[in-house]
Amino acid sequence: MKFFIDTANIYEIKEAQNFGILDGVTTNPSLMAKEKIKGEKNIIEHYKKICSVVDGDVSAEVISTDLDGIISEGEKLSQLDQKIVVKVPMIKNGIKAIKHFSSKNIKTNCTLIFSAGQALIAAKAGATYVSPFIGRLDDISTDGLNIISDIRKIFDNYNINTQILAASIRSPLHIISCAKIGSDVITSPLNSILKLFEHPLTDIGLKKFLDDHYSVNKK
Repeated sequence: MKFFIDTANIYEIKEAQNFGILDGVTTNPSLMAKEKIKGEKNIIEHYKKICSVVDGDVSAEVISTDLDGIISEGEKLSQLDQKIVVKVPMIKNGIKAIKHFSSKNIKTNCTLIFSAGQALIAAKAGATYVSPFIGRLDDISTDGLNIISDIRKIFDNYNINTQILAASIRSPLHIISCAKIGSDVITSPLNSILKLFEHPLTDIGLKKFLDDHYSVNKK
Protein backbone atom coordinates (compact mmCIF):
# COMPACT_ATOMS: atom_id res chain seq x y z
CA MET A 1 0.00 0.00 0.00
CA LYS A 2 1.25 3.46 -0.89
CA PHE A 3 1.62 6.17 1.75
CA PHE A 4 0.72 9.73 0.77
CA ILE A 5 0.86 12.65 3.18
CA ASP A 6 -2.12 15.00 3.26
CA THR A 7 -0.63 18.44 3.78
CA ALA A 8 0.76 21.53 2.09
CA ASN A 9 3.41 22.01 4.79
CA ILE A 10 6.86 21.64 3.24
CA TYR A 11 8.53 20.75 6.55
CA GLU A 12 6.08 17.90 7.18
CA ILE A 13 6.53 16.65 3.62
CA LYS A 14 10.31 16.68 4.02
CA GLU A 15 10.09 14.84 7.34
CA ALA A 16 7.92 12.11 5.81
CA GLN A 17 10.17 11.92 2.74
CA ASN A 18 13.24 11.50 4.93
CA PHE A 19 11.80 8.31 6.43
CA GLY A 20 11.99 6.76 2.96
CA ILE A 21 8.38 5.56 3.03
CA LEU A 22 6.59 8.43 1.29
CA ASP A 23 4.95 7.71 -2.07
CA GLY A 24 3.19 11.01 -2.73
CA VAL A 25 1.34 14.08 -1.48
CA THR A 26 -2.26 15.27 -1.56
CA THR A 27 -3.30 18.87 -1.06
CA ASN A 28 -6.51 20.85 -1.21
CA PRO A 29 -7.55 24.51 -0.95
CA SER A 30 -8.10 24.21 2.82
CA LEU A 31 -4.57 22.88 3.36
CA MET A 32 -3.15 25.68 1.22
CA ALA A 33 -5.10 28.24 3.23
CA LYS A 34 -3.81 26.69 6.47
CA GLU A 35 -0.26 27.45 5.29
CA LYS A 36 -1.38 30.99 4.36
CA ILE A 37 -0.49 30.44 0.71
CA LYS A 38 -2.69 32.70 -1.39
CA GLY A 39 -2.70 34.09 -4.90
CA GLU A 40 -2.34 31.99 -8.06
CA LYS A 41 1.36 32.74 -8.49
CA ASN A 42 2.25 31.72 -4.93
CA ILE A 43 0.13 28.58 -5.13
CA ILE A 44 1.79 27.56 -8.39
CA GLU A 45 5.25 28.12 -6.92
CA HIS A 46 4.30 26.09 -3.85
CA TYR A 47 3.24 23.14 -5.98
CA LYS A 48 6.58 23.31 -7.77
CA LYS A 49 8.36 23.30 -4.41
CA ILE A 50 6.41 20.24 -3.25
CA CYS A 51 7.26 18.42 -6.49
CA SER A 52 10.94 19.17 -5.93
CA VAL A 53 10.80 17.43 -2.54
CA VAL A 54 8.93 14.20 -3.33
CA ASP A 55 9.44 11.42 -5.86
CA GLY A 56 5.79 10.41 -6.30
CA ASP A 57 2.47 11.90 -7.36
CA VAL A 58 1.31 15.28 -6.05
CA SER A 59 -2.43 15.98 -6.14
CA ALA A 60 -3.23 19.62 -6.97
CA GLU A 61 -6.90 20.59 -6.74
CA VAL A 62 -8.83 22.78 -9.14
CA ILE A 63 -11.04 25.58 -7.81
CA SER A 64 -13.45 25.94 -10.73
CA THR A 65 -16.69 24.01 -10.87
CA ASP A 66 -17.69 24.80 -14.48
CA LEU A 67 -16.38 22.44 -17.15
CA ASP A 68 -14.27 24.93 -19.09
CA GLY A 69 -12.76 26.28 -15.88
CA ILE A 70 -11.86 22.82 -14.56
CA ILE A 71 -10.24 21.88 -17.86
CA SER A 72 -8.32 25.15 -18.12
CA GLU A 73 -7.04 24.96 -14.53
CA GLY A 74 -6.27 21.26 -14.76
CA GLU A 75 -4.26 21.55 -17.96
CA LYS A 76 -2.26 24.43 -16.49
CA LEU A 77 -1.55 22.45 -13.31
CA SER A 78 -0.55 19.34 -15.25
CA GLN A 79 2.13 21.32 -17.09
CA LEU A 80 3.91 22.28 -13.87
CA ASP A 81 5.52 18.87 -13.36
CA GLN A 82 4.97 15.29 -14.53
CA LYS A 83 4.24 14.36 -10.89
CA ILE A 84 1.12 16.53 -10.77
CA VAL A 85 -2.23 14.75 -10.50
CA VAL A 86 -5.20 17.02 -11.19
CA LYS A 87 -7.62 16.77 -8.28
CA VAL A 88 -11.23 17.17 -9.40
CA PRO A 89 -14.42 17.18 -7.28
CA MET A 90 -17.07 14.50 -7.67
CA ILE A 91 -19.57 16.61 -9.60
CA LYS A 92 -21.04 16.18 -13.09
CA ASN A 93 -18.68 18.70 -14.66
CA GLY A 94 -15.84 17.06 -12.76
CA ILE A 95 -16.60 13.69 -14.33
CA LYS A 96 -16.77 15.26 -17.79
CA ALA A 97 -13.41 16.91 -17.14
CA ILE A 98 -11.88 13.64 -15.93
CA LYS A 99 -12.94 12.00 -19.20
CA HIS A 100 -11.24 14.85 -21.08
CA PHE A 101 -8.07 14.61 -18.99
CA SER A 102 -7.98 10.84 -19.41
CA SER A 103 -8.02 11.25 -23.21
CA LYS A 104 -5.01 13.58 -22.84
CA ASN A 105 -3.13 11.15 -20.54
CA ILE A 106 -3.37 13.65 -17.68
CA LYS A 107 -3.53 11.92 -14.28
CA THR A 108 -6.55 12.69 -12.11
CA ASN A 109 -7.77 12.23 -8.56
CA CYS A 110 -11.54 12.37 -8.09
CA THR A 111 -12.10 13.77 -4.62
CA LEU A 112 -15.05 14.00 -2.20
CA ILE A 113 -16.19 10.44 -2.85
CA PHE A 114 -18.79 9.23 -0.36
CA SER A 115 -20.34 6.23 -2.12
CA ALA A 116 -19.26 3.24 -4.18
CA GLY A 117 -21.47 4.51 -7.00
CA GLN A 118 -19.56 7.77 -7.17
CA ALA A 119 -16.27 5.84 -7.24
CA LEU A 120 -17.53 3.64 -10.08
CA ILE A 121 -18.61 6.64 -12.16
CA ALA A 122 -15.23 8.32 -11.65
CA ALA A 123 -13.39 5.14 -12.59
CA LYS A 124 -15.53 4.75 -15.72
CA ALA A 125 -14.51 8.27 -16.73
CA GLY A 126 -10.85 7.26 -16.40
CA ALA A 127 -9.78 8.65 -13.02
CA THR A 128 -6.30 7.60 -11.92
CA TYR A 129 -7.37 7.73 -8.27
CA VAL A 130 -10.66 7.93 -6.41
CA SER A 131 -10.61 9.44 -2.92
CA PRO A 132 -13.30 8.14 -0.54
CA PHE A 133 -13.40 10.25 2.65
CA ILE A 134 -13.71 7.64 5.39
CA GLY A 135 -13.29 9.97 8.40
CA ARG A 136 -16.09 12.26 7.29
CA LEU A 137 -18.39 9.25 6.88
CA ASP A 138 -17.48 8.18 10.42
CA ASP A 139 -18.44 11.70 11.56
CA ILE A 140 -22.06 11.10 10.50
CA SER A 141 -22.24 7.71 12.26
CA THR A 142 -21.50 5.70 9.12
CA ASP A 143 -18.67 3.15 9.01
CA GLY A 144 -16.34 4.79 6.51
CA LEU A 145 -14.32 1.63 6.04
CA ASN A 146 -17.29 -0.08 4.41
CA ILE A 147 -16.97 2.16 1.37
CA ILE A 148 -13.39 0.99 0.86
CA SER A 149 -14.55 -2.65 0.97
CA ASP A 150 -17.38 -1.98 -1.48
CA ILE A 151 -15.17 -0.12 -3.96
CA ARG A 152 -12.46 -2.79 -3.72
CA LYS A 153 -14.98 -5.54 -4.51
CA ILE A 154 -16.43 -3.65 -7.50
CA PHE A 155 -13.04 -2.75 -8.93
CA ASP A 156 -11.79 -6.32 -8.53
CA ASN A 157 -14.96 -7.72 -10.14
CA TYR A 158 -14.23 -5.81 -13.35
CA ASN A 159 -10.43 -5.47 -13.24
CA ILE A 160 -10.69 -1.69 -12.93
CA ASN A 161 -7.24 -0.13 -12.70
CA THR A 162 -8.28 3.07 -10.91
CA GLN A 163 -6.52 3.22 -7.55
CA ILE A 164 -8.45 3.56 -4.28
CA LEU A 165 -6.94 6.41 -2.30
CA ALA A 166 -8.39 6.39 1.21
CA ALA A 167 -8.66 9.97 2.46
CA SER A 168 -9.84 11.75 5.61
CA ILE A 169 -7.68 9.43 7.70
CA ARG A 170 -8.09 10.17 11.41
CA SER A 171 -5.90 7.60 13.16
CA PRO A 172 -3.25 4.91 12.69
CA LEU A 173 -6.05 2.36 13.11
CA HIS A 174 -7.65 3.79 9.96
CA ILE A 175 -4.37 3.20 8.12
CA ILE A 176 -4.06 -0.42 9.23
CA SER A 177 -7.72 -1.14 8.49
CA CYS A 178 -7.37 0.30 4.98
CA ALA A 179 -4.32 -1.89 4.40
CA LYS A 180 -6.27 -4.99 5.52
CA ILE A 181 -9.24 -4.16 3.30
CA GLY A 182 -7.09 -3.56 0.22
CA SER A 183 -6.89 0.19 -0.32
CA ASP A 184 -4.19 0.96 -2.88
CA VAL A 185 -3.19 4.21 -1.17
CA ILE A 186 -3.85 6.10 2.06
CA THR A 187 -3.33 9.81 2.44
CA SER A 188 -2.87 10.89 6.01
CA PRO A 189 -1.72 13.75 8.20
CA LEU A 190 1.86 13.26 9.38
CA ASN A 191 0.72 12.68 12.96
CA SER A 192 -1.20 9.49 12.14
CA ILE A 193 1.77 8.11 10.18
CA LEU A 194 4.17 8.88 13.05
CA LYS A 195 1.93 7.01 15.49
CA LEU A 196 2.55 3.81 13.49
CA PHE A 197 6.11 3.91 14.83
CA GLU A 198 4.93 3.81 18.44
CA HIS A 199 4.25 0.92 20.80
CA PRO A 200 4.86 0.88 24.57
CA LEU A 201 6.44 -2.58 24.43
CA THR A 202 8.99 -1.29 21.90
CA ASP A 203 9.97 1.47 24.33
CA ILE A 204 10.15 -0.95 27.26
CA GLY A 205 12.14 -3.49 25.25
CA LEU A 206 14.65 -0.93 24.00
CA LYS A 207 15.18 0.45 27.48
CA LYS A 208 15.81 -3.06 28.81
CA PHE A 209 18.32 -3.85 26.05
CA LEU A 210 20.21 -0.61 26.64
CA ASP A 211 20.15 -0.96 30.44
CA ASP A 212 21.53 -4.51 30.18
CA HIS A 213 24.22 -3.36 27.75
CA TYR A 214 25.37 -0.52 29.98
CA SER A 215 25.27 -2.68 33.13
CA VAL A 216 27.86 -5.11 31.74
CA ASN A 217 29.96 -2.52 29.94
CA LYS A 218 30.58 -0.11 32.79
CA LYS A 219 34.13 1.06 33.12
